Amino acid sequence: MDESSMEPSSLYDLEFPAPAVAGAEGDGPVLIHALEGYADAGHAVTLAAAHLRDALDTELVATFNTDELIDYRSRRPMMSFTGTEFDGIDMPKLTMHAVRDNSGAPFLLLEGLEPDMRWEQFVTAMTALAQRFGVSQVVGLNSIPMAVPHTRPASVTAHGNDEDAIAGMHTWGNALKLPASASMLLELRLGQAGYRTAGLSAHVPHYLSQTNYPAAAAALVEGVVAVTGLELPVAALENAASEVRKQIDGEVESNAEVAAVVTALENQYDAYMRSKDEQKSLLAPDESMPTGDEIGAEFEKFLAEHAGEFGDTDEGRDQA
Repeated sequence: MDESSMEPSSLYDLEFPAPAVAGAEGDGPVLIHALEGYADAGHAVTLAAAHLRDALDTELVATFNTDELIDYRSRRPMMSFTGTEFDGIDMPKLTMHAVRDNSGAPFLLLEGLEPDMRWEQFVTAMTALAQRFGVSQVVGLNSIPMAVPHTRPASVTAHGNDEDAIAGMHTWGNALKLPASASMLLELRLGQAGYRTAGLSAHVPHYLSQTNYPAAAAALVEGVVAVTGLELPVAALENAASEVRKQIDGEVESNAEVAAVVTALENQYDAYMRSKDEQKSLLAPDESMPTGDEIGAEFEKFLAEHAGEFGDTDEGRDQA
C-alpha cells in the first residue's frame, strides 16, 4: 500500500468499548503526551509517565502499530536467550491510556517510543483521536540536559499557545531553530487544529542525563498539575529523588574533583538565578563552565559501579 494512502486509523487499534473520558461536567479530557527518545534526559519523561500509569486507575484506549512507526534497525528490540534458544523479545510499545486523577477526573496519557517514521500520519491519527474523545487541552513532556547542579531544585521551562496555562512559568524567551521531534510536531499540529497546547521541559544535570533522575520526573508531574489543575500524586517520585540525591551526594563528598565540578555549577546556577533577567539561558552561558565530557568522565566510573542501585529505566519505574 502506498504510504500516502494509508488511513490514520490503520496506525492504531482502538479498544472496544472505549473507556469513558468525559468529566463530571461533560468537559473533555486533557491529553498528556510523553514520548521516549529524543528529549528524555534522565529518563524523566519515561519515569513520569510510568508513575502516573502505575499510581492511578488506568484503562487502555489505543495501541499503536509500532511496525509502521518504529525503525527496529535503529533501535533494536532486546531479545532474551537461554543459552540454547531464544525465549522472548521486548518489543517497543506506543499506547494511549485513560487515567483518572486523585479526584476521579479523567485524562489521556500517550506514552512509549517516539515514532521514527510517518510523523505526519501519526499526528493525523492523534488529531482524530483527540477529536473522538473531545480533548480540551494538550500537554507535552520533555526533559533536556542542562548546566545545572543536582543540588538545586529541579526546574521546568514551559512553552505553547496556551498563554493562560503557562502564565508565571519560566519560558525560553528567544527565537531559535532546533532539530524537530514527533512530540514537537504533535504540539504544532494540534495547536494549528485549534487545541490549547503547552509543553514542559524539565532540566536535568547533564552529567546525570544517562541515568534515572526522578527529581526531574517529579518536576514534570508538578508542572502538569500547574498547567492543567489535575490532582496528581508525586510523593513516590520525590522519595525516589531523595534516595538518588543521597547516592550522588555520597560520591561527591568522597571525590574532590567531582566536588569541584559541582561547586562550579552551583556558583554558575546561583549567579544566573540572581540575575536571570539579564542572562539569556543556562543552555549557553557567557562565562566558562565545565563541559559535559569533564563531568561525565568523573561520574562514569561511579555510575558503572552503582548501576544496580540506580537501575535501568524499568527498575526506575519500579522505584517510582
